[in-house]
Amino acid sequence: MKKITLSTLLLTSALSVPAFAQQAESLNYNIVNIQADAARQVSNDEMNAVLYIEKSNKQPAELAAQINQLMSQAVNTARKYPNVKIETGSQTTYPIYDNDSRKLKEWRGRAEIRLESTDFKAASQLVSELQQNFQTQSINFSVSDAQRKKVESELMIEASKNFQQRAQTLSQAWNKSGYNLVNLNLNTSNYGGQPVPRYAMMKAAAADAVPEQEMAGGESKITVNANGTIQFK
Repeated sequence: MKKITLSTLLLTSALSVPAFAQQAESLNYNIVNIQADAARQVSNDEMNAVLYIEKSNKQPAELAAQINQLMSQAVNTARKYPNVKIETGSQTTYPIYDNDSRKLKEWRGRAEIRLESTDFKAASQLVSELQQNFQTQSINFSVSDAQRKKVESELMIEASKNFQQRAQTLSQAWNKSGYNLVNLNLNTSNYGGQPVPRYAMMKAAAADAVPEQEMAGGESKITVNANGTIQFK
């Protein structure tokens, strides 16, 4: 009985190997890789700005109090603009030494605030007010998360349709009745606008009365790439 059972197992294994090989061969037969894109130029609807102050004082406690006062004033000023989000950024204090004697000369402090808004006019007005005490490090424009997700969802559908059209065209070109989708990957990319030149903003900050600036956000290109594999029928 043991010999018969063993022979049966060996026979079953021998028959299953060609069947598995046949299945693997069918999976890798008539395979084609395809790529399709969908892109759109989208107006940047979000503004991000970074402003900073630098102060010096021989007494670190007085320096800290001066910077804290200016930061509090900035936060209070921003409350007049509910459509603009403000948050404090990095803050550092470090010693400055005399070049000759290497003695402690003074303390210098630096603090940042960050602004974010989809209301360009309100953000521009706030930046102009803050520039009486702050300097502008950078202003950038981008597509807001809500707008980006909406556009990406639309482009995913468009890229998928472009993929299907290419797959159908190739099936006809190779005289095939159709195709099966093996796998599909969807990837997104976003190329944003350029920042406002820093030197122009610093020059404006030096004036006694800083005029409100007209902000042009520009556009960003959002792209969805569909790449995958099909198998001809």
